[in-house]
Amino acid sequence: MNLARLEDRLGEYALLMRLDRPIGIFLLLWPTLWALWLAGQGQPAQEVVVVFITGVFLMRSAGCVINDIADRDVDPFVARTRQRPLAARRVSVREALWLFIVLCLVAFALVLMMNTLTILLSLVGVALAASYPFMKRFHYLPQAHLGAAFGWSIPMAFAAITGTVPALAWLLFAANVVWSIVYDTLYAMVDREDDLQVGMKSTAILFGAQDKRIIGYLQILLMILLILVGVLADLGWAYYLGLFAAAWFALYQQYLIRSREPDGCFKAFLNNNWFGLVVFCGILLDSLPTATG
Repeated sequence: MNLARLEDRLGEYALLMRLDRPIGIFLLLWPTLWALWLAGQGQPAQEVVVVFITGVFLMRSAGCVINDIADRDVDPFVARTRQRPLAARRVSVREALWLFIVLCLVAFALVLMMNTLTILLSLVGVALAASYPFMKRFHYLPQAHLGAAFGWSIPMAFAAITGTVPALAWLLFAANVVWSIVYDTLYAMVDREDDLQVGMKSTAILFGAQDKRIIGYLQILLMILLILVGVLADLGWAYYLGLFAAAWFALYQQYLIRSREPDGCFKAFLNNNWFGLVVFCGILLDSLPTATG
């Protein structure tokens, strides 16, 4: 294979892994960091943090690849996705499968550095990530499945640092599932008309005309769950300051989707990166000596 051909293939693989759209990495990264800092009481081991951050990059990339494999016959009929490498037939299914396998194997090799419980939990994580793309064919809540897949790093982080998965981990996991339903419904609202035409299912279709109202209720539930996380973890004022900022971002998202315009819905989806960031900032600041006194 000559250099030009190699560069072409690597470029297509990068697009398949969605490296040009890092938002998914951040939406997976923030709950992972929430869990690492809470489990490590503000001082998680550096090697564990490096393993999990690398794992976020690898598994999000693997998730994009398996998603495009599952949707390769549907994406050509959706305006936003028809130029994806598999949809445009610039990458073969065989190439994509090998890329998915390699990414998962590298991620699993990293997990082998952790304890037995973390390794066992990682197997569930791979199953969730691999099965998610197919759920939109069977039921209207694939966003909940995505939340479980994106949030599975939470029990894994607690297992890696503490050797157990306490109630706090599952409460944080539940908050992440709700958050994922919120932001992925916003994402699905962009493609709602196309999804209806090709027969795909989503919460955006399920919620219908009540979408904005239900998203609002879910955002309130999310804030309640995050407040309970703070109470259970005995966090201080800095954490709740982060939640206050997050609540304003949630309100801004409601403003962005007020007319259900696809562009506004997509901006609201992207805005969740800031939601996750300010929650993490609250956890981080709470762990500093100046925040704890």
